Amino acid sequence: MPPLIDAVAPICHAEPLNRTGLAKRHMKVIICGAGQVGWQIARHLSGENNDVTVVDNNPALVARATDTLDVAGITGFASYPDVLEQAGAKDADMIIAATFSDEVNMVTCQVAHSVFGVPRKIARLRAQSYLTAIYSDLYRRDHLPIDVVISPEKEVAEAALRRLASPSTFDTENFLGGDAQMMGIQLDEDCPVLNTPLRQLSELFSTLRALVVGVRREGTLFAPEPGDQLFAKDQIYVFTHALDVDRTLEIFGKSTRRPERVIIIGGGNVGLMVARRLETGIVRLRTRVIEANRARAEVAADALERTIVLNGDGLDIDLLREAGIERADAILCVTDDDKTNILASVRGKQAGARMAIALVNDPTLVPLMAPLNIDAFVNPRTTTVSSILRHVRHGRVRGVYSIGDAEAEIIEAQVLSTSPIAGRKISDIDFPEGVLIGAVQKNGKVIRPDGSTRIEEGDAIAIFALAADVPAVETLLQVSIDFF
Repeated sequence: MPPLIDAVAPICHAEPLNRTGLAKRHMKVIICGAGQVGWQIARHLSGENNDVTVVDNNPALVARATDTLDVAGITGFASYPDVLEQAGAKDADMIIAATFSDEVNMVTCQVAHSVFGVPRKIARLRAQSYLTAIYSDLYRRDHLPIDVVISPEKEVAEAALRRLASPSTFDTENFLGGDAQMMGIQLDEDCPVLNTPLRQLSELFSTLRALVVGVRREGTLFAPEPGDQLFAKDQIYVFTHALDVDRTLEIFGKSTRRPERVIIIGGGNVGLMVARRLETGIVRLRTRVIEANRARAEVAADALERTIVLNGDGLDIDLLREAGIERADAILCVTDDDKTNILASVRGKQAGARMAIALVNDPTLVPLMAPLNIDAFVNPRTTTVSSILRHVRHGRVRGVYSIGDAEAEIIEAQVLSTSPIAGRKISDIDFPEGVLIGAVQKNGKVIRPDGSTRIEEGDAIAIFALAADVPAVETLLQVSIDFF
């Protein structure tokens, strides 16, 4: 999934200090900004028994973090040296600057580097000017010492594009160089393989390079056993070879038709990025953008070449009809208001759109998606957490993707010679119950793993792991949650 500009781009690389290959289990992390993103990152890292301190100038947000998580809290401005010193910056391993201000995040990283020598610095930057590729030299150690730059808007735009590219799924992510894909599929009553044990599915479709690694049933996510059956309303996570995506969708009763007409509600950073990518894609789509703010609509209209931009309310049925909602294959709602996105999705579906995708920040609203007939959603918090996790683990971990509300992770890693799983058959490896290998890449070729598959040094593997079992996976991979 190559973005135009890497949404998460490692700018500088810290020299590894931990040469032993042994897993160091605890980091000292300072998270600046206790909003939705900061809270979720703190929740995840503290849940892995790291020493986490949250800093925010809003005492209510700090209190929420300390009351609900096993973290310390400091009230103050993150960029102030005395505040960072109070937070423990002198011996911190990493600082994550995720306040609402790009400039505060940049200064925080500069102070952490220049005053305290914090080895790893991650900053969330939203302004597009800071993210332009021609200015990437700005983030060197002798300029602005930021090791990793995260753009939530770019991450969300990429996630939205993946949903559009695979309209029958509620979640999707590429792995193993794009040769493998994870898809989240909601099973309907007409799914042809309901009540069929997974073991029997593998026998019926012996040449299909696909494997079910996770099932969410009645709100609970688990890793299935070979004898488990699938039922209507299950949400399943499937690994499949990129060339077998369409066949996999058909087996689970889903359409493989790609959208040709798309209406985007919201012409801000996310909507504009999606529209630009759709304009430059190999397959040309008919795209319309509806933006309520006149100034933003004018900016979008100037930036886009083949996309029509309409100024008005995305809930206005007359405006939706003017945009061609009754012929739209998809309506993508990406304003900065969750309720507007949900209502516009519902109205768009009722007016004739075949598919609706909503940007939803509040995870408590996610259970409403299915009852409201919204096909897919994008959660910025989840995409940002996944971005952070990609840069938290050391060793040969090449990617981490967060599932649901941090319920599970998919970890892509290269197998080291020191790993306990190297040279062993999968059936002989003592994996926790919540762990399954979804795909294996040997000598550049992706295969569907089974019990007889032998994991060798140098293989690349994609592993589904429930959150509680992630530390065990790290041990099996001989990777460190530390960077150094």
